Amino acid sequence: MDIITAIKSRRAIKSFDSNHILSDTEIEQLLSLAICSPTAFNIQNWRFVVIQDKALRKKIRAVSWGQAQVTDASLLIILTADLKSWEKQPERYWKNAPQSIRDYIIPAIDHYYREHSQVERDEAMRSCGMAAMTLMLAAQGMGYASCPMDGFDFEAVSELIHLPSDHVIAMFVVIGKETKPAWPRGGQLPLEEIVIYNRFD
Repeated sequence: MDIITAIKSRRAIKSFDSNHILSDTEIEQLLSLAICSPTAFNIQNWRFVVIQDKALRKKIRAVSWGQAQVTDASLLIILTADLKSWEKQPERYWKNAPQSIRDYIIPAIDHYYREHSQVERDEAMRSCGMAAMTLMLAAQGMGYASCPMDGFDFEAVSELIHLPSDHVIAMFVVIGKETKPAWPRGGQLPLEEIVIYNRFD
């Protein structure tokens, strides 16, 4: 599927075939594509928590407004981010770059994030949002449906997955084989209402 078709055909699907199983190869392909998503300074701060334990998925569904896709989709991925990834051996992120670039970028990473907790969190949400879109488009291209989700108790889910204290949950993405199509599109706003050139009046 070409990228334009994938973008236009992707919808948030709520009904999935609970008997369908993604192969390990398909899961690896999806995650390998997800990590092609951009992150500031290449800090790769996303952490993809793949929930395969069925009992755990039921517990997560219970704190997710009972939404069926949490248990019925073939794959439940909780997109989290390591807020402190920037200071955890940042030289790893630029190991293949020339020394002159490493000498410049490593101190810049520290300067940008140190003592800037809001920047850490903002960057986490941006990174996970882009990775989520990559996951969903990759799934669409592979013939699968997906749904981004934030309708859950963040604190309860954090406890269930033993989220480290320096991590944050951004959202869920579920992927699988749809059994019911999405509702018709509600209606997109016209470009002239949402695109601003140069500045707001």
